[in-house]
Amino acid sequence: MNSENVVRQLRALWRTDRIIAEIRMRHMLIGLGLRAFAALIAAFGLLMLELSAYFALVQIWSAILAAAILGAVNFVIAIVLFVVAGRPAAGRELELASEIHGLAVEALQNEARTLQSHFAGMVSHPLNNVLPLVLSPLITLIVRSLRKSRVATPAGTPTEHK
Repeated sequence: MNSENVVRQLRALWRTDRIIAEIRMRHMLIGLGLRAFAALIAAFGLLMLELSAYFALVQIWSAILAAAILGAVNFVIAIVLFVVAGRPAAGRELELASEIHGLAVEALQNEARTLQSHFAGMVSHPLNNVLPLVLSPLITLIVRSLRKSRVATPAGTPTEHK
């Protein structure tokens, strides 16, 4: 496991998440602005339809027809703006950021698997790593203690057995 790889992948993941969030936020703000403008035009269309109803009561045909046509045109413009605002976020930026995000997540998962297998090997066989470090000093101590016990007992004196 390389900590530099983990840090680099986390940094790439953070940056791509930020880029994706900025792209989506920009798209949402533009869509919201267009929808608000479409709602304003729809309100004007409704006003024109109301105005046409008023003209219907006041005069019979000419002013009514003009106001009705203007109201219908305003509604068509509002519908077109809603369609434009509702289209999905198109762009190579979002695709690229999503691809880098996926690669960073995959690299982090690989690093995590490597770390997990390393720790699993240590946990399943903990003596494999510790045994060479402990065994050589232990053998040295045993050999020294056996030498000291032979030197401490004279060759002609029998040792007592209990």
